[in-house]
Amino acid sequence: MARGSSFKAVESIARTLPEVEVTTAWGQPALKVRGKMFACMAAHKSAEPDSLVVMMDRDDRDALIEDDPATYYLEPHYVNYPCVLVRLSRVHADALHDVVTGAYRFVNGAQPRTRKRRP
Repeated sequence: MARGSSFKAVESIARTLPEVEVTTAWGQPALKVRGKMFACMAAHKSAEPDSLVVMMDRDDRDALIEDDPATYYLEPHYVNYPCVLVRLSRVHADALHDVVTGAYRFVNGAQPRTRKRRP
C-alpha cells in the first residue's frame, strides 16, 4: 500500500469507531473517545512536522520503533507518556489504520476500575 497520509486520513479511520469526537489538543487536531485523547497531531517543538501522536502501551511502542524507526519515533518530551510519534509521510495506510484503532482500544479499554464494597 502507498505511504503518506494526512490527519484527514486519520480522521477518516477514527470516524468508523463508536463515540469518537474530533476536537483539538494544544491547538492541533485531535481525536477523543469519551473525553480521552487517543491521537493528535504533535504540538511539541521537538516533534517533526506532520507527526501524529498515538497513545499505546510502552512495550508496543518500543517494538514499533525497533521494527520501523523510519516511521515510528520518540523525542525526549514524549518518553514518559504511553505514546509513539508517527511520521505521516512514511506510514503505510494499513499500518496507520492499525495504530489508530489500536490507540482507540488502548484508551477506551483503560477504564478506571471501581472497587467493589465488601458486605
